Amino acid sequence: MPTVVACLGDSITEGSPHWDSRSRTGDPTGQWEYWAGLAHPELELRNFGIWGERTDEIAARFDEAVEGAEVLIVQGGINDIAQGRSLAAAAEQLAAMVERGLALGLRVAVCDVLPWNNGWPGAEAPIRELNALIASLEVPLLPFHDTLEDPDLPGRMKLEWTDADGDHPSIAGYRRLGESAFQSSIRLLRTDDDSATEAV
Repeated sequence: MPTVVACLGDSITEGSPHWDSRSRTGDPTGQWEYWAGLAHPELELRNFGIWGERTDEIAARFDEAVEGAEVLIVQGGINDIAQGRSLAAAAEQLAAMVERGLALGLRVAVCDVLPWNNGWPGAEAPIRELNALIASLEVPLLPFHDTLEDPDLPGRMKLEWTDADGDHPSIAGYRRLGESAFQSSIRLLRTDDDSATEAV
């Protein structure tokens, strides 16, 4: 039986603008979970991302997402920043989801916030501040931000990994998240007595 991984978040988890998780329409290769699943066929990655949601709205869907899961990946925060919400409150929502997952006996990881090209330069400082709070959570971190950040243009995603909308990754960007950011940290979720997740 595959290990069920619940991926709970906003448009970045969903795969926007390429994939609609509710209608299950669009280009499935526009999800980072698609590429992570190709590399790890022993995993069943379930996409519970919905575009536009803040962390409090993501948290409201927690119970639905974790049903039957063994692993939880929490992602969110950019919409809190876009709407001028408190960074501390967003971090608290993410931390609460992490704690709820751990209390259920799930293996839990968290993603940090991507650079936001359309929001640069104003969004750069809040993103870095929120990411520092996310990194302080005592669970594995999937380094989404640094995986797509342009080293020559700090605070922005590299052009080849950015969709034309300037808000989301391109399919190449989602592929990089699934193949690189996921791979870099997911092994930390492995348990010694769970042979089904040996490659995790």
